[in-house]
Amino acid sequence: MKEALVSKGPLVQIVDSPIPSLNDDQVLIKVIVSGCNPKDWKVADIMGGPPSINQGDDIAGIVEKVGANVFEFKPGDRVAAFHEMRTPGGSFAEYAVAWQHTTFHIPATTTFEEAAALPLAAMTAAIALYHRLGLPEPWSLPAPEPRPTPLIIYGAASAVGIYAVQLARRSHIHPLLCVAGRACDYVEGFIDRSKGDVVIDYRRGDEAVISELVEALKRGQQQPVVLGHVLDAVAEGSSIVNIGEVFRRVGGKDKDRDGKVVRGKVTFVLGGEKEGLPDGVEKSIALVGSVHDKAKDFGYVYYRYFAKGLQEGWFKPQRTEVVPGGLGGVQSALQNLKDGKASAVKYVFRIAETEGVGR
Repeated sequence: MKEALVSKGPLVQIVDSPIPSLNDDQVLIKVIVSGCNPKDWKVADIMGGPPSINQGDDIAGIVEKVGANVFEFKPGDRVAAFHEMRTPGGSFAEYAVAWQHTTFHIPATTTFEEAAALPLAAMTAAIALYHRLGLPEPWSLPAPEPRPTPLIIYGAASAVGIYAVQLARRSHIHPLLCVAGRACDYVEGFIDRSKGDVVIDYRRGDEAVISELVEALKRGQQQPVVLGHVLDAVAEGSSIVNIGEVFRRVGGKDKDRDGKVVRGKVTFVLGGEKEGLPDGVEKSIALVGSVHDKAKDFGYVYYRYFAKGLQEGWFKPQRTEVVPGGLGGVQSALQNLKDGKASAVKYVFRIAETEGVGR
């Protein structure tokens, strides 16, 4: 089979490889469309990952074979799946491998291109909101008189951000204070202004972002404002410093699950130093890889919940852009991600368009 290996640069080499093997708890999928993510170039360039590896983790395709313990899937099923990062059998290939608990059926109305935009980013959003920030699950009944639960989503037009907006609305979390840039209009279509949700354009400058966030937090409040929760889906540049300044200007305190008084919780999509936040703010990283480790049950439930949302229409895939050439387009797409050229769009690849496939 054809497989694309990514190395520092990003540089991509298409090679001939054997079809990957699977264990009793895995699914072998014929990849129709693969998605890509910023981490696909960052692992080799920044994180010191393997020198050359198939980095693809977003799978959309048709089940080819299942392991002995797999009970939900059979050959011929249309599925999407999250491949375990930095392991063999990634999605930049004709065939890929995924664990059954991170594989899910896709509705007939969902295209493979749309499905390929979901697995890694949507699960990162769920991990951030519910596993790290401890917000109410979407299936929790809303309180008879719910109090405002302000949530800042910094980078709301990003892949993680736009899924976080949708899940937060499903959880009756408002006001949603969404920071975006070129794709502000796109984010606008997902929020509810009647519940205090706003979109703030970071291109107006850091002080404008800080001031507008503070104003939005205070608007309509008859009691001291508490900024309890922030998802930073950017975690680079000025986002951290700006969030820290909002905490300083708003003040207020809250309590975590153990009753400890904290000034709020911030979760990030990236690791590294997080300078600029005031003392007492609880920091965490939304590690999506945890669904292949300690959060397997969490991943199992939410992937099936995503499928339900797709079927019912309240959960929408991120906008996609098909990069021509199949695996031959992976390098240009990763370079665009590195250069910051992608705005509110997910690059996907139709594997059948790869030169040499099917011969």
